[in-house]
Amino acid sequence: MAFSLVQYRTAEGVRGVAVLTGGEARTLNGFRSVRDLASAALAVGQDLAQAVAGTGLGARIDLDSVTLLAPIDHSDPAHLLLTGTGLTHLGSAEGRDQMHRSAAADPAPTDSMRMFLMGVEGGKPAAGAPGAQPEWFYKGQGESLVGPGEPLRSPAFAQDGSEEPEIAGIYLIDTDGTPVRLGFALANEFSDHVTERGNYLWLAHSKLRPAALGPELWVGTLPAEVRGVSRILRNGGVLWEKPFLSGEANMSHSLANLEEHHFKYAAFRRPGDIHVHFFGTATLSFSDGIRTEPGDVFEIAAAPFCLPLRNPLAIDAAAPVPRKVL
Repeated sequence: MAFSLVQYRTAEGVRGVAVLTGGEARTLNGFRSVRDLASAALAVGQDLAQAVAGTGLGARIDLDSVTLLAPIDHSDPAHLLLTGTGLTHLGSAEGRDQMHRSAAADPAPTDSMRMFLMGVEGGKPAAGAPGAQPEWFYKGQGESLVGPGEPLRSPAFAQDGSEEPEIAGIYLIDTDGTPVRLGFALANEFSDHVTERGNYLWLAHSKLRPAALGPELWVGTLPAEVRGVSRILRNGGVLWEKPFLSGEANMSHSLANLEEHHFKYAAFRRPGDIHVHFFGTATLSFSDGIRTEPGDVFEIAAAPFCLPLRNPLAIDAAAPVPRKVL
C-alpha cells in the first residue's frame, strides 16, 4: 500500500496528521505528529501502513484550509539531522566538473569526475557486497529544516542561494539503534554554488544552508523512475524551468548503498533521532547561468507526490557573530 502522510496545523494552532490517497486527505485519529505515529508502530512491530489501518481515519480535510508543515520534525531540533550525498545521479558530474575544471584551468579529470565515475562503476553493488563510497555532506539540524511555503533564508554573507530539486529519505532510529526508513519527501537542498565554485574544499561551507521539504511523506517504494519539474518564479512569471529526474533508474548509486555509507557511522544510529538524507540531483538553474534574487519562488513538483513544494527566497540581514572568551 502506498500513500502519503501530511502534517498540518489548524488556524487555532492545533497540530494533526492526515493521510493523503488519490488526492483526498483524511485526518488520522489520535496522533499529532508523524514521528509519534512511527514510534508507536515500531513499539508494537508494525509498519506505517498497518499503524494507519489500525488507528483509523477521521473526517475529510481541505488542505488549503490549514498550514502545511514539513512532513517530519522533532520536538528537540538537536535530534534531527540534515545530511546528503552528491554526484549520485547520471549527468550530475557534468556541471560540477565543468565548474571546477574552469577554476583550475586543468584538462585532467577533477576529483568530482573521479568520484562520479567511482559511483558509476561501483555505486550499485550486489546485495551484501560493499559499494563505492559517495560524496557526503552535512547541512545542519532541525533548526535548518524549512516547511512548504516558508522562506528559504540565505545568510547575508552568502554569495548565492540556489535550488537543488531532489528526493530525501526520512529515517527514524529505533530503540535498538536500527535505522528505519519511514518514506520519502520532495526536497529543495538549497546551496551556495558560487562559494562551492570558488574552491572545491568550500563545498562543506556551501552546504551549511537551510533546506526545504515538501508537505508529503511518501510511504511505500519510491518509483525507479521519478520525473519532475523544477522552476523559478519571479514577479509572477516563470524565470526558469527544467525537468529533473530521480529514482534509482537515473542514479549511479542505489539507495541501499547511500544508506549503508551514511548509517555505518555509530554516531548516526542514536535511538530516537530523525535523519533527513538528501539523495542528490543533476539539475541546477545555476548551471544555466541563473542568478536568484530575493522574492524569487522555487517550485518543485514530481509524481508520485500530489503536492508541489514552493518556497520564496529571502536574505538575512547582516549581523555580527557573537564571541566571548572566558
